Amino acid sequence: MYRFIAYTQLIGYVNSFGKIFTAMAIAHTILVILASEPRSGYDVSKVFDEGIGCFWTASQQQVYRELAKMEQQGWVQFETVPQVGKPDKKIYHLTEQGQQELMQWFTIPTEPTPIREDLLVKVLAGPYIPRQQLLKEIHYRRQRHLDQLTAYQEREALYQSLPEPELAEQFRYLTLRRGIRYETAWLDWCDEVLAFIEKIPQSDSGLN
Repeated sequence: MYRFIAYTQLIGYVNSFGKIFTAMAIAHTILVILASEPRSGYDVSKVFDEGIGCFWTASQQQVYRELAKMEQQGWVQFETVPQVGKPDKKIYHLTEQGQQELMQWFTIPTEPTPIREDLLVKVLAGPYIPRQQLLKEIHYRRQRHLDQLTAYQEREALYQSLPEPELAEQFRYLTLRRGIRYETAWLDWCDEVLAFIEKIPQSDSGLN
């Protein structure tokens, strides 16, 4: 019995319909997005790209597939809007069942996401690889994080230009701040690693 409970806690939870779902899935993110207003699949994917990309990503194909599943499960419904010269647009909105699912998911405690980072393994291998190779890798990753931080700071500037942001925008800004802190922490760590490597004598084996 204990093993079964531990297993369900690991992979997800059992909802009121007797199905096991992961504690955090694309579907729940879409439910949150649709909670603010009805949207098309294209508009939902734009929110992933432009609004919450600092902590959750999904391709347009994933969004459309998930919306189809959610419609079958009764979590969302759609209204068809005719378009001239284009395929009809489906505007999705939450159903009462979808709202219940969202509330039930929200009661499940979150757990820290396990770290699985290739770069940390490469740093661990630092004593056994050429110094210049490791420096190149750290500089590359530092630039990637700097580019992402710059993009987030541009979004932050747009938010700060709003005279009276709506409550939903204020909460979204909190998630953006987490993204900014995440990238800033990466930059600080990369600088720390670079400074450490530079101090190691050239004669040390593996780092020449």
